[in-house]
Amino acid sequence: MATSSPQWATESEEVLRGMRLVAEINRLSVDDASRIREIFSELTGRQVDDSFRLFPPLHVAGGRRIRVGHKVFINQCCTIYDTGGVDIGDLVMIGPNVNLITVGHAMQPAQRRSFIEARPIVLQRNVWIAAAATILGGVTVGENSVVGAGAVVTRDVPPDSFVAGVPARVVRRLGPDDDPRGIRDESGPPPR
Repeated sequence: MATSSPQWATESEEVLRGMRLVAEINRLSVDDASRIREIFSELTGRQVDDSFRLFPPLHVAGGRRIRVGHKVFINQCCTIYDTGGVDIGDLVMIGPNVNLITVGHAMQPAQRRSFIEARPIVLQRNVWIAAAATILGGVTVGENSVVGAGAVVTRDVPPDSFVAGVPARVVRRLGPDDDPRGIRDESGPPPR
């Protein structure tokens, strides 16, 4: 998307709208779960159900391209730049300080301010993104996978995998014998 285009002007207005709504969320207490859900639903333009939990603060770019499934938990201090679209499946847990960034600038210095590329992020069912991980645009994290704390994910993650590192790589496959209680949960309590 060219930053001089009419599309960019519209996108800029959406970003400002999203920032205003998120400022409302960020003034709320974690105990205000129903009001947080109400404003988040307005932000995304889609009703989230009562199983959705979000601990403020949150930062977004826009918000209308975020889709959230059932029993999703988003911990505090997360950033979601959703210009390319962010699809968060059922039972996903997102730890604190996680970044979901769908946009990027050109590498060439002369083009850096004139063009923005946006690609979607998909977090499939039952994914856990641990603290301070970053997922970049164009990535799908497969069902039942775990992204380790601090990882930077630049490529698709296969289902049933544990990835970690910078850039993230598959550390091991997860199987039915993996006890979820054996993995230290740094993302906070599960959704109610």
